[in-house]
Amino acid sequence: MFLVEVMRGGEMTKEITSLQNPKLKDAIKLKERSAREESGLFIIEGYREIKRAVDAGIHLQTLFFCPELFLGVNEPDLLKQITAAGSELISCSERVFTKLSYRDRPDGLVAIAIQMKYQLRDLIARLADKKTPFLVIAESIEKPGNLGSILRSADAAGADGVIVCDRCTDIYNPNVVRASVGTLFTLPVVEASSAETLIWLRSKKIKVVAATPSAQEEFTDANLQGPIAIVVGTEQIGLSELWMKAADKQVRIPMQGVADSLNVATAATLLLYEVLRQRKAPLHASTFLR
Repeated sequence: MFLVEVMRGGEMTKEITSLQNPKLKDAIKLKERSAREESGLFIIEGYREIKRAVDAGIHLQTLFFCPELFLGVNEPDLLKQITAAGSELISCSERVFTKLSYRDRPDGLVAIAIQMKYQLRDLIARLADKKTPFLVIAESIEKPGNLGSILRSADAAGADGVIVCDRCTDIYNPNVVRASVGTLFTLPVVEASSAETLIWLRSKKIKVVAATPSAQEEFTDANLQGPIAIVVGTEQIGLSELWMKAADKQVRIPMQGVADSLNVATAATLLLYEVLRQRKAPLHASTFLR
């Protein structure tokens, strides 16, 4: 049988034991971008990631779980929380769950969620009471792991949002979700074109700071205390000419060795924490971006 019902914790739970189950096949398809875009759904795997999604109010359509793979955290409490929210819970055999998982060491939890689809206008409420908005712009980032790491750093540094421009990888890629360790759900992440983003930033009087190895000023010498958007670009060629020309200031990270640039996620993290450092202990008495 494709789907059976079993008694778990005093309640009837659906259980998948066959790799041919249609629900399983549909879930596996979501590893592909085309299926995610067609369905408007995406995969969230892992206790931390799913817990952060649930706490952020993200609707989970379905939760697949395998008790044999639980790592002994608070999975039962999370299952109760998800059940109370009206999501469908489906138990899986270890063989079935391993087929669904995209991790080397799965922890027995995979959720199917509805994509959030934030737009630039959704940032307005977030920035309404901010005297000095702090945003991150990621242009044409190609590797899911880098994009996820940028989201994680943006959350850690207290950024108000991330705008993904002219995307190469979508923010709902399973490896973006994984690398972000669920911070995809803790701050607004917007997908927009570079052109419309620039118009929006100008309308909000948010200055653009572009990171590029060719800049003359080091990032620790720049005044980053005002309303600001830190912009980082594609791994291969950096920022486009559009962003370079639009930047109110260009900054560089000093390189002492033979390498002429850093990984884009590493570079973004350094810049984000410099903004945080300056805002916690202001060093510049001058006007922002003189």
